Amino acid sequence: MFRAVQKVQKVLEKYYKVSSSSVVIQDGPHAGQTVRHVHVHILPRRPNDFPNNDEIYSEVSNHWLEKHDKKDSKEQWRELGDMSSEAAVYRRLINEYKDV
Repeated sequence: MFRAVQKVQKVLEKYYKVSSSSVVIQDGPHAGQTVRHVHVHILPRRPNDFPNNDEIYSEVSNHWLEKHDKKDSKEQWRELGDMSSEAAVYRRLINEYKDV
């Protein structure tokens, strides 16, 4: 799994023209996990994208995508077409960027 994460991280950094990323895994409810499967957040970072660098973690916890699995949540899933389009771009990049 971590080899795949590293590959995707390098592809995203090249695509977004950055040299750093935050990689976040929340495993278990006390760690902030809100969906019932293992997943990894790969967040390309830019200089000064947050006034305090660690604010990224509260943003991940508060992000609307993290709330959709909560009971009685009014948050909406992303549209399937939007996610499919985004996945197609990333799939193409993974095949295209053989040097990463």
